Amino acid sequence: MNAVSYALKNDVAQTAGSDEEMDALHILPLRVLPFKNDKIGRARMIKNNQLTGVLEVYSSRETGSGQIPIDRLPEYYNIKNPLNDPDMQIVMKLGPLPSYDVYSLRRSLRGLGIAVNSHDALKLSDDMNRALAGYMKRFTVPLIREVYGEEDEAKFQRFDDLIGMFRDPDPKKALAKLKIMAEKLGIPLESIPKFLEDYGDIFLSLSYYQHCLDRLKPMLDGFVVGMSEMRTFQKVKSSPQMMAELDRLEKTINGLVTFLKRMFQDFAVRSRDMWEHLSAAKFRHVKEVIEGAQSTVGGVLCGLTVKMNAWNQRFPNPKVGGPSAREEFLMSEFKPGLASVVAVARGQGDLISLA
Repeated sequence: MNAVSYALKNDVAQTAGSDEEMDALHILPLRVLPFKNDKIGRARMIKNNQLTGVLEVYSSRETGSGQIPIDRLPEYYNIKNPLNDPDMQIVMKLGPLPSYDVYSLRRSLRGLGIAVNSHDALKLSDDMNRALAGYMKRFTVPLIREVYGEEDEAKFQRFDDLIGMFRDPDPKKALAKLKIMAEKLGIPLESIPKFLEDYGDIFLSLSYYQHCLDRLKPMLDGFVVGMSEMRTFQKVKSSPQMMAELDRLEKTINGLVTFLKRMFQDFAVRSRDMWEHLSAAKFRHVKEVIEGAQSTVGGVLCGLTVKMNAWNQRFPNPKVGGPSAREEFLMSEFKPGLASVVAVARGQGDLISLA
């Protein structure tokens, strides 16, 4: 009996649920979805190194990761009629999704008609929200200045503080400005809190994605160094095919990063323009653009994160792994699935040029 079968039979070594799982791009704790089979609900969907969606039934540093391909679920969970099984239908829809981050999931699950046990489950953890406070300032500062003026910027450390103040605005000056904002937006004053919540959620998603990209930078730098080192190995230098493959892989990764940076630049320009010409139509347009891009940005970031994590874990420093080990890893673990990430990026339009 293999380790996965043992874990399922004895109901041990299941993956532990935590709020932090919801902060990940490549992990979906299945407890947030209405599965009839409790054991499936205690597992989680992950993107493996090849960017394939699989069920993970246990994971730890000591035991490794126990993964079940979707087409093997009937065997492991004794599903007699998989084509008509409601749990299998959900899992088969989840597997191909390009990312499991909360913002992509909200749109994807609605589009797929998959219910959620609680809408509050699809949100970032409190720790992640605190980590994003610095990123959110670029979006909260224009809002604070619009209502309170520059002198009150320091009063608000988190976006929730700002929403709380707007729900019960004591200062007459702020109330007057809120009325002006409501007039500009063409909405009733009592609708301002809902506008602020939408505004906060939209720009929190941008902050989250930017944070994910920033966290990748050290690993991306390490990958570039690793590629340069590989080109110095005699075995690699003497193989034109391998040298060309390294060039293609590095160009692909650099192209995906450049694509993301362009997207973020576009969002920043649209945000600044919105506040310069504030109106309900402007906000709706910015909201639609950002929400429409969440699956693309999340998908590209998810792919890059999985690939960089895999490379970093296998080759944590330049002394680990010779040319043969690195070549084998690149071909069997790193390259597979990258084409799907490029396809996700290209779906946003002609913004990316890759080999």
